[in-house]
Amino acid sequence: MSLASQPVGRRERNKQQKLDRITAAASELLAEHGIEDVTTQQIADKADIGTGTLFLYAKTKGELLLLVQNAHYAEALQQGRADAESTRDILDAVLAIVRPIVECNRVQVDNGRTYLREMVFGDPAEPRHAEALSIVAQTEEAIAAVLCRHELVSAGDAATTAHVVTAIMFLSMAASVNAAMSIDEVVRDIRTQVGVLLSR
Repeated sequence: MSLASQPVGRRERNKQQKLDRITAAASELLAEHGIEDVTTQQIADKADIGTGTLFLYAKTKGELLLLVQNAHYAEALQQGRADAESTRDILDAVLAIVRPIVECNRVQVDNGRTYLREMVFGDPAEPRHAEALSIVAQTEEAIAAVLCRHELVSAGDAATTAHVVTAIMFLSMAASVNAAMSIDEVVRDIRTQVGVLLSR
């Protein structure tokens, strides 16, 4: 019997069930109250575990937010990639990748802005932060692929340009002056900046 086909042990199943309960509880409470107004005790109570157990899975509220948002971000990126495949115009194709990410980030604006802060300034060795950074790298790869597909730039320049595009996107979503902006307004702000970048 190969390792892949061996049944998962009870201990591993219990750990996964706890993680699933924590993720569901954190997702619901963070969406309802926002990161500033929810406590780790509330999340532990909703997940039906002790706070000590909760801290085995995530040491801070920021890590809990990363746990929840990483899954949403990955889904948004998948949607954006699919949308970009059928989009012919290069700027529209880049924005097709960007828009679902902005939508995901703006479900709860404070959570979205905190997620970006945690991702940028958190410990990259911590698994949730590492996962977030991996999703960012995948986003840049998707944007670079669009740029190469349209032969706008060389492969090396495409990677650099994609890095700049994600920086524009993150700054537009995180900036305090943009906190009250709608999704459409944020996307327009990003579109204007990326349009200038791609026209050079």
